[in-house]
Amino acid sequence: MLDMIRDALATSRADYTEIRLEEREATKVVFRGPDLETADMVIDRGGIVRALCYDGGWGIATFNSLEDLPARVEQAYQTAKAIQGERIELAPVPVAEREIAVSLERDFRAVPLSRKKELLESYNDLLVGYHDKIVDSSAFYQDSFAHVYYANSQGTAFSEERPLTTLHFRATARKGDNVQQGVEGISLPQGFEAVEGQEQLAQKAAQRAVDLLSAETVVGGRYTVVCNPRLAGVFIHEAFGHLSEADFVYANLQAQEMMVLGRPFGGDILTVVDDGSLPGGRGTHPYDDEGTPTGRTELIKDGSLAGRLHSRETAAKMGERPTGNARATSYRYPPIVRMTNTYIEPRDIPFEEMIAHIELGVYACDAFGGQTALENFSFSAAYAYMIHQGQIAEMVKDVILSGNLFTTLANIDAIGDDLTWLPSGACGKGQGGLTVGIGAPHIRIQDVLIGGR
Repeated sequence: MLDMIRDALATSRADYTEIRLEEREATKVVFRGPDLETADMVIDRGGIVRALCYDGGWGIATFNSLEDLPARVEQAYQTAKAIQGERIELAPVPVAEREIAVSLERDFRAVPLSRKKELLESYNDLLVGYHDKIVDSSAFYQDSFAHVYYANSQGTAFSEERPLTTLHFRATARKGDNVQQGVEGISLPQGFEAVEGQEQLAQKAAQRAVDLLSAETVVGGRYTVVCNPRLAGVFIHEAFGHLSEADFVYANLQAQEMMVLGRPFGGDILTVVDDGSLPGGRGTHPYDDEGTPTGRTELIKDGSLAGRLHSRETAAKMGERPTGNARATSYRYPPIVRMTNTYIEPRDIPFEEMIAHIELGVYACDAFGGQTALENFSFSAAYAYMIHQGQIAEMVKDVILSGNLFTTLANIDAIGDDLTWLPSGACGKGQGGLTVGIGAPHIRIQDVLIGGR
């Protein structure tokens, strides 16, 4: 396959050309309530050519047939030649050639669809029959194995196998007009073994939905808040991580004024990192989707803005180094600047010590969603508990955290020793769901505005 790509690249008349081909096979099983809704298998194949004329622009051709690649290269070139825009440069990166294969403990491609359906049905039965207050549920299984082939006209060429196994549960409980949900899931670059033995995950989703029926709405006000690792990770990804993506910064004057390297971003205990080279991470790849090696990029270092995420184009525009963060959801899209594995570095505070001296606070857990607008944010915790006199107390619901990013980061006064990675989730920037790693330990934030009754 790489030889075919190289032959097509040799025909290009553009200043720079790259080709990415993908072959993907996937299966999916879905239950809604007691009923089987979906059980299917999909095989997808296609590719994208990107051609660049430095004094013109980018030309793109996407396709499903891999025949006549030179014609697709010519189409991309003709499009690039017709564009009139500012001159585009690409920051230099080392040339690399590599084949990246994976070894799965239990390859899901060898597991019959009937077995996948049988396993999911057993989990779904747990959801449906867990409690008489459960009125709706869904159970979702999907596996995907993609083989990506990439090469560019500067000599870089690689192939990579990308597996992903996903399991997701949702339970809805109802008592009169009170309707609550519990959600749990995993999505990991592993084999079928990752989704076996997950009965407790289904039961956890159902139990939380039932428990929330009895939870009171939190009393609104300002609290000391401890965020569990899932909520802390989502917060740093959504409220800060996207502001670190250089395509956004370059195109937004307000963001440029805000994201000045060296500016204080929290106390000296706070370090935030994006690293696409971490072993086993959900956002881990040796190279991004334009052939740049991934690696560690410190975004906040000891409380100061230290770096940002780049493609080759944004790195050249801003005079900074490429970071390996040009990623695409599939061959249907060109790469854009995206996070890989983004996390808050742990410190040395145990959870018990973190809550020990809080007279009245909130322990906010997981995230149901949120909104960001530059430095302002609002996040909904999936569930929470009050903290009374240093002890976790009653469950509460409808906990909405809002505030200013800079103020909130400055108010983080304790970071835990328990770095945890979210087992599922995806980033939706521009192109839909892309697998990313999101991690954090527990964090404590002073003076957080909580919406409630």
